[in-house]
Amino acid sequence: MAADASTLKIVGGTPLRGEVTVRGAKNLVPKAMVAALLGSTPSRLRNVPDVLDVDVVSSLLELHRVSIDRTDGEVTMDPGSVTSAEPSRLNVLAGSSRIPILMCGPLLHRLGKAFIPDLGGCRIGDRPIDFHLDALRQMGATVDKEPEGLYLSAPEGGLRGTKIELNFPSVGATEQVLLSAVLANGITELRNAAVEPEIMDLISVLQKMGALITVHSNRVLRIEGVDKLYGYDHTAIPDRLEAASWACAALATKGDITVLGAEQPSMLTFLNVFRKVGGQFEVNDGGDGKPRSIRFWHPGGALSAMALETDVAPGFQTDWQQPLVVALSQADGLSIVHETVYENRLGFTDALNKMGAHIQVYRECLGGSTCRFNQSGYLHSAVISGPAKLHGAELVIPDLRGGFSYLIAALAAEGESTVHGLELIYRGYEGFSAKLRGLGANFTAA
Repeated sequence: MAADASTLKIVGGTPLRGEVTVRGAKNLVPKAMVAALLGSTPSRLRNVPDVLDVDVVSSLLELHRVSIDRTDGEVTMDPGSVTSAEPSRLNVLAGSSRIPILMCGPLLHRLGKAFIPDLGGCRIGDRPIDFHLDALRQMGATVDKEPEGLYLSAPEGGLRGTKIELNFPSVGATEQVLLSAVLANGITELRNAAVEPEIMDLISVLQKMGALITVHSNRVLRIEGVDKLYGYDHTAIPDRLEAASWACAALATKGDITVLGAEQPSMLTFLNVFRKVGGQFEVNDGGDGKPRSIRFWHPGGALSAMALETDVAPGFQTDWQQPLVVALSQADGLSIVHETVYENRLGFTDALNKMGAHIQVYRECLGGSTCRFNQSGYLHSAVISGPAKLHGAELVIPDLRGGFSYLIAALAAEGESTVHGLELIYRGYEGFSAKLRGLGANFTAA
């Protein structure tokens, strides 16, 4: 991935107009790359974005002697010589990604052992690895804690299928079970599984490799272990989360952005909310040789306040919430946002208030349902009063989606903002500075 500026000075007030392209989903591509460890032959993944997370996973795989060949938008992985990596070398990458935990199942199958360093990722709330470890233990793995990390070993005869029920439909834990169960002995039944589009695409990858996975109603997955898997050739689904981020940027800046590569089916819930707030969109399904795309724009006039709750798929995704809050700060009236997935995902609103937004956060569940954070002390509901006149400020990016929200606010605000910590943005947004420039944003590297 090309180096990019870690700090930008942004002069706001200019509507963003033009086109951007999204490639494969950040929440699928690294996991599909891990799945290549399970194959006995090379795998090829297409529509791969040039983002930091792909760099990190490529390095992790190379440390395990997986041969990586990356060209523009494509990566080929040959796991023919997989071996254990030195813990000290893994620890160098540990603060950059949470992917190492997902490598456990494949490594236990290939090598009979695995190592987990301290995990990184966005600090948006508690993401315990207990779900992962409990699932692996239920499949027979042994976990030993050492000062440098966790050492896992497979039982004699390999991992075995079992019945697992998640307390919460965790995406990471669902991925863990899928990657661990496909080569396990017997049948694994996973209840209360996550069913995000990226999970379904990972299941497609594994099925291409020879896995037997059945998706039942009520969040139940049935995985029949097989003796051998092969490499895959797969095109990753487009990044619906990045597409929604640019949609919110168009709304907040009173702009008009066409997102090339965006597809309607995985964004149905977002598109309904976008329309209720007052945004307009137009879907191009890719006829007449044109690429699939969705055009998002602010039609003029006042935006509408609304009440919203985040939820796991097929609900309104938590990653859509933060960029949308900036747009809601420009809506007429009181909006309510109830965050039910991550307990600390509203911390970014402090910076928006510093820029002139009127957002109050509460510990109570404000919305149509009571969530698991009720009476727990977490500030997980927000009341947004608008429209607010935003002004420039000094900002430090806290996490990927919150950081994009800061940038949207800076682009919508009057005056100059200085935004630090762009490295987190580059984890999930390909060619970010070039995309901003193509949309007419006024900024300089600092």
